[in-house]
Amino acid sequence: MSKTTNLYVRLEPELKEQAELVLGKLGIPMSNAVNMFLKQIVMQRGIPFDIKLPTRKPVGMADLTEEELNTELEEGYEDFSKGNIKSVDKVFSDIYEDYGI
Repeated sequence: MSKTTNLYVRLEPELKEQAELVLGKLGIPMSNAVNMFLKQIVMQRGIPFDIKLPTRKPVGMADLTEEELNTELEEGYEDFSKGNIKSVDKVFSDIYEDYGI
């Protein structure tokens, strides 16, 4: 058996719990998951996934002026009138993909 070393990290308790739930369903102990992640960093000579900001910030009504809200509503109504619509499933699928949810 190879030698091991300890790694101590600080993280949010909720994040740890959520990760442990997912890893538990996969049958992977946390230490193995961390080990796999570090091996991928070495093999790929960098972080093994894209790290980037979302391309577009979602529109939140609370952040809009009355004029901006009216513009958004008018654009939405124009799209609807032209038949430019999507199913709810497609909308949520796009949101999950765009924002990495």
